[in-house]
Amino acid sequence: MTDNVIPSDVPFPADGFALFPDRSVIALRVNGELKDLATRVEATDVVEPVTIESPDGLGILRHSTAHVLAQAVQRIKPQANLGIGPPITDGFYYDFGVDEPFTPDDLKAIKKEMERIVREGQRFVRRVVTDDEARAELASEPFKLELIGLKGGGADKTEGASVEVGAGELTIYDNVGRDGQTVWKDLCRGPHAPSTRVIGNGWDLTRVAGAYWRGSEKNPQLQRIYGTAWPSKDELRAYQARLEEAAKRDHRKLGKELDLFSFPDEIGSGLSVWHPRGGIIRQQMEQHALGRHREGGYTYVYTPHITKRDLFVTSNHLVTYKEGMFPPIHLDEERGDDGEITKAGVDYYLKPMNCPMHILIYKERARSYRDLPMRLYENGTVYRYELSGALHGLTRVRGFTQDDSHLFVTPEQLEEEVEKVLDFVLSMLRDFGLTEFELELSMRDDEKDKWIGDEEHWAVATDALRRVAQASGLKLTEVAGEAAFYGPKIDLKTKDALGRTWQLSTVQLDFNLPERFELEYTGSDGEKHRPVMIHRALFGSAERFFAILLEHYAGAFPVWLSPVQVVGIPVAEEYADYLDDIAGRLRAAGVRAEVDHSDDRMQKKIRTHTTQKVPLQLIAGEQDRSGGTVSFRFRDGSQTNGVPVDDAIALILGAIERKLLVDTAEDLA
Repeated sequence: MTDNVIPSDVPFPADGFALFPDRSVIALRVNGELKDLATRVEATDVVEPVTIESPDGLGILRHSTAHVLAQAVQRIKPQANLGIGPPITDGFYYDFGVDEPFTPDDLKAIKKEMERIVREGQRFVRRVVTDDEARAELASEPFKLELIGLKGGGADKTEGASVEVGAGELTIYDNVGRDGQTVWKDLCRGPHAPSTRVIGNGWDLTRVAGAYWRGSEKNPQLQRIYGTAWPSKDELRAYQARLEEAAKRDHRKLGKELDLFSFPDEIGSGLSVWHPRGGIIRQQMEQHALGRHREGGYTYVYTPHITKRDLFVTSNHLVTYKEGMFPPIHLDEERGDDGEITKAGVDYYLKPMNCPMHILIYKERARSYRDLPMRLYENGTVYRYELSGALHGLTRVRGFTQDDSHLFVTPEQLEEEVEKVLDFVLSMLRDFGLTEFELELSMRDDEKDKWIGDEEHWAVATDALRRVAQASGLKLTEVAGEAAFYGPKIDLKTKDALGRTWQLSTVQLDFNLPERFELEYTGSDGEKHRPVMIHRALFGSAERFFAILLEHYAGAFPVWLSPVQVVGIPVAEEYADYLDDIAGRLRAAGVRAEVDHSDDRMQKKIRTHTTQKVPLQLIAGEQDRSGGTVSFRFRDGSQTNGVPVDDAIALILGAIERKLLVDTAEDLA
């Protein structure tokens, strides 16, 4: 364990090497800011060590490894131009401008060169430069020159650019060899590990992809090399094992194997169709949610998929999200016989959000305080223009269905209603077998042009969310600058069976859209007042939530969600009628039960339905038919024989009612 206590005999000013000799410390936090370990501090500074296994330490390790990757590429391909190389979740990437795409042989050579650089023990040395000095030193790097021009504003608009430039001074990091000579350099804010030797052997390169410079398809396409880095080889191997398991659980792979959904080219990128079995699971999700919402006092509504432009101007979506919306559809224009326009047309847009339409439902007639809280709920399909390179199965699509709720409340009801919403969300997610949660409070920052509404409303809303989040007892992280443009929000994150974190539900407070749409209610004092809106999506989107569940369960859903819950397998065809009668009783009780009447041998039928992850197989032969019993076979291959039919039906219905995950005989006991 790292000793966080600074030795009493260290003279100041001192650097991090003197303050924290433990080798696991790779950087400092000085007065709240991350700094290189070589930074000299005074006795009056508040200094904390940053260890390599900490979240900040891992980010520094990965960013330093990205620099080693870039240096290795330029050793092998000197004409390669440098893009950006930020740390990302579990790894890093670096973008390069090259004439030809990287090949597998290129990656092998790059890895060998990276190993040499790591062994060389080059020091990362920070150097402050002026804009002109940076331009002179990086004159052969066109992408770096463009980033220099973004310093102090605009860097946040380029993915990963904040690791290179931002507000404040401009810096270059030199890679200095043991002879004191600079062998490579890169524009970077830092901090970095003390030397390349710290990187060790817990890293690997993972894949190559194309990426548009600054995320715009109008810009050149670069080659992006992805990698991962960990404090040790063992941690790298554990991560690689998790990746292998994740690949087996990939929802795109399982969706095809289990015949759940597809993305036909004839329909278009990012637009899914749901096959019968996938449709059953989705319908179960939606029907369960609908019942829970009714119990919670929500009213179901329907809204169209398309609307006039002015609605999204009023809501400010067309200003804030225009780049993420599909182009307008120009309709309703009329012309006379001479071709002259007699009635101007109107631009319509596919809706990217449901909230403006729910607002119009509220606004349709006068409202009283007695009508509030008013809770509207819809499975509303929305459309967003995602770049083709950003699409990913069901988790990033162009058309998706939000289980969207908008609540209209009085200011006095706000905090209590948010608490109810959060409790409702947690309860619902637990119904689907998710149990590990944490919260993230997204707030505004000081860049006032990004937000709408007055500061007092923002402060009230933020404080209310914070109190509710803290009262939940869940881990809470506060993040500045991540709020919606109209108000702060709580994002709920959950962990799946592989320990991966997913953002699911969101609860957003909004004083601003009621103001923009001039919403009112009559209070108990007879005066007009402005309601507050709560935006709430529970699943986030049906598609993405389905994909998360599919990977969480590796396709082996709890009985209540399984598309086929029970399949009958006769030992021989003469016992099929017996199983048909049992399946009929189950179907009458609402169970999705089938009997396999194929010509396949019994063992092949068992393998087929095990592969299809059917939770419960009922096998029957002569002994079962004569004794009025069945045998259960489970996903893990275990079996329970001689169960009376009435008991078997009761067990099945109980598993569905209790939402059990049944993989073994013990799970059904």
